[in-house]
Amino acid sequence: MRLIIAEKKSVGQAIAAAIGGRAEPGEGCLTLPGTIVTWAQGHLVELAEPGEYEDRSWDKWSMDDLPIDPDPDWRWTISRSQGAAGQYRTVARLIADPRVDLLVNACDPDREGEAIFRRIIHHARTGKPAMRLWVASLEPDAIRQALGSMRPERDYDGLAAAADIRAKADWLVGMNASRAYTLTYDRRLPVGRVQTPTLALVADRDQAIADHRKTPYWKVVADMGGWRLSSDRIDDQETTGRLARSVTDGVMHITEVDRARVRQKPPRLYDLTGLQKDMARMHGITAARTLAALQQLYERGLASYPRTDSRYITHDDLETLHGLTQGTRLVDGFISSEARPAEPRYALVVDDSKVAGHTAILPTRVLDAQTLDQLDDDQRKVITRVVRRMWEAIGPDRVHDVTKVTATHDGRMFTGRSDQTIESGWTLIEPAPVKSGVKDAGDEDDADDQTADVIPVNLNEGVDLHPISPARVVQGETKPPARFTDATLLAAMEHASRYVEDRGLKNALDDDESHSGGIGTPATRADIIEKLIKSGYMARHGRHLESTQTGRLLVGIVSRELKDIALTARMEQALSDVEHGLTDPHQVMQTFRDLAHRIPEQAARDADPTIMAGRSIQREEYGPCPRCGQPVVRTGHVWQCSTNRSEKQPDGGWTLVEGCGWKLFGTISGRKLTNTNVRTLLGKGGIRLKGFTSKNGKTFDATLVPDPDHGCRFDFNNQGKDRK
Repeated sequence: MRLIIAEKKSVGQAIAAAIGGRAEPGEGCLTLPGTIVTWAQGHLVELAEPGEYEDRSWDKWSMDDLPIDPDPDWRWTISRSQGAAGQYRTVARLIADPRVDLLVNACDPDREGEAIFRRIIHHARTGKPAMRLWVASLEPDAIRQALGSMRPERDYDGLAAAADIRAKADWLVGMNASRAYTLTYDRRLPVGRVQTPTLALVADRDQAIADHRKTPYWKVVADMGGWRLSSDRIDDQETTGRLARSVTDGVMHITEVDRARVRQKPPRLYDLTGLQKDMARMHGITAARTLAALQQLYERGLASYPRTDSRYITHDDLETLHGLTQGTRLVDGFISSEARPAEPRYALVVDDSKVAGHTAILPTRVLDAQTLDQLDDDQRKVITRVVRRMWEAIGPDRVHDVTKVTATHDGRMFTGRSDQTIESGWTLIEPAPVKSGVKDAGDEDDADDQTADVIPVNLNEGVDLHPISPARVVQGETKPPARFTDATLLAAMEHASRYVEDRGLKNALDDDESHSGGIGTPATRADIIEKLIKSGYMARHGRHLESTQTGRLLVGIVSRELKDIALTARMEQALSDVEHGLTDPHQVMQTFRDLAHRIPEQAARDADPTIMAGRSIQREEYGPCPRCGQPVVRTGHVWQCSTNRSEKQPDGGWTLVEGCGWKLFGTISGRKLTNTNVRTLLGKGGIRLKGFTSKNGKTFDATLVPDPDHGCRFDFNNQGKDRK
C-alpha cells in the first residue's frame, strides 16, 4: 500500500478525488483501495530554538556564547503551530503502518515542499522507499498524469539539500546577528539574512529622497497646430522668458524628421513576481495578498502552480494551452470577443530551455465566468489578470507609428514626438488601464506630455514653421527618486544586478536560466516584505513602502556584509547551484557558517560608541497615548505610553514605577494587531478589523477604539457585530 503525503488537506482531498473510488475518511487521512492520503499543515517539523539545546547555555543571551552553531548536531522539533503536533502523530503513525510499503511526496513542487516532506520522514526515522509526485496543477487529469510518471525521491536530493542549507543559513545568520546587535545596543534588533539587504534598499532610497533638494527649471513650449515642440530644461527664468518671446515672433527650423513603424511584441506569460508587480501597480494589491489569492486558486484547481520563476511553457504543455483557448469559456466574462486573437501565436510562449522547474502561471480548464462569482475580490482580480495575460501573450503585435522631430531656434534645440496606434493588437485585451496614482522610479515630468500630439505626415526636414499661438513657459522642478511600492521593490529584489558594480557578478545575476537572479526567490519575496513591516522596520503608507526610524538605524549599524546586495544575491545563486547539482552542498553550507561566525566580532568592533553610551536609539512612535497624550511606543508585543517605566521585582514580576500606565496588548479576542493597525487606531481614533473570536468560538468583525483605561475596546454602536 502506498501512503501519499500532501502539504495541505485541500491538496490531499484533490489527489484523492483524482484517484477515484470511494474514499473512507479517517483521523487526518483518506483511505482508498491500495492508497492512503494524508497531509501536513505546512511545516510540521522545524529547527529547534537555541534554548532547546539542553547541553548548551544558549537559553541565555550572552556575547560570551557567540557565535552559536549547532553543526553538525542540528536538532529538529515538532512545530508549535496549533494542531501541528496532532497531525504529525497521525502522519508518523501512518508512515510506520506495516501495510505501507511506499511513500509518495505530494507536497508542493518547490524547495519548501521538498523540505516539508524530508523533515517529516527524517523525524519519523523511516527508510521506506519514496517517490515524488510533481504536479503543477490540481486538475484531476494533471494529477493522474503525474501519478503515472513519478520519479524516485532521490532524484530531488539537490532540491532537498538547497532547502536544508537555506533553513540552517537563515537560522545561523538570524540568531547570531540578532543576538550580537541586540546585546551590543541593549535593544531588541532582529536581523535577517535576506531581510536586511532588502531593508537597506528601502532605507537608501528614503535617504536619497530626504537628501534631495528641489531645483527649479523652465521649458519653452511652442504650439505648432496639433503638435508641440519643447525646449530642453533651462535653469534661468529670464533666459526662458526671452526665448519664449523670440519663438512667438520667429520661426522653428525643422532639422530632422524621423518616422518609424514599430511593432510592439506581446508580453510574456506571468511568473509569480511579474504577476505580483502588476497586481500592485494596477489594483494596489500587495505581493503577499496576490500570492495568497493565487495559492487559494491553485488549491481550488483554478490556476497552475503559483511559485514559479518561468514565463514560458514547454512543448509538452502546448496541448493544454490549445485547450484553454478553444471555445468561449475563457472569453466570456474575461475579455471582449473583439479583443480575442484571431490567430493565436502559441510559439511565442514556448521555450523548453527557459523552464527549469515550473512553467508560467496559467488558468486551468475548470475555470469559467460562473466560477468568478464564487471567488473573493482578490482571487477574482488575480485570476482575471492571469487569463488576460494568457490572451495577451499569444496575441498580435501592437503596431504604431512613432515620429520624432528636431528643430532649432536661435541656436537652441527643440523636440517633438507623436505616437499613433495603427493596430491595437494585444493591448485590446485589458479594457482600460487602471491608473494607480503612484509614479514608479524613473517617471518623467509630464507637464509637456506629447503622447496626444499628431505630427503631419507631410512634414519634411529643412522647412521653417511659425507657431500658431504665443509660446508658453512651463515651470517644473527636479524630483527625488520615487518611494518604493510593492511593485518597484519586487522589481528591485528580482533584478539585484542593478545594484552591483562587479561586471562578472552582474552578468551572472542577469542569467535567469540558472538561478533567481536577485534577493530572495519568487516564493519568498512577498514574505520578506511583510516580515519587515511586522518587525517595525518598514511601514506601508498607502501604496508606498518606507523605512521606519528603527529600520534606518539598523541599516546604519549592521556590518556592510549583512546588508550587501551582491553578497546576498551570490548566496541565492549558490543555493540554486546546489539545487541543480552544480556545486558541493557542504562547501556552500560552510560559507554560510563562516559568515555567521564573523558576525559577533563585527558587531562589537564596529559598535557606535555614541549610541552605546547614551542608549539614544529613539523608539518608533505610533500615535498619542489615550490617557496622557504622550507618544506611544512598542516594547516587545505590547504598545504602551513612552512615559512608562517598570522595575523587575524579586519574584520575577514587573511593577510600574513611573508613567501613566497605559498599555495595549498585541492580541485582542484572538486577533493579533500589527504596527499598522495600532497607528490607525491611535491616529484616526478607531479601526475596523476582521477575525476576532468570541468566547464561544464564533468569529466576528468589529471596530476597535482607543480606551484610556483598558487599552482599547469594541465599539458596536455604529458598526454592530458581524457574526459568521
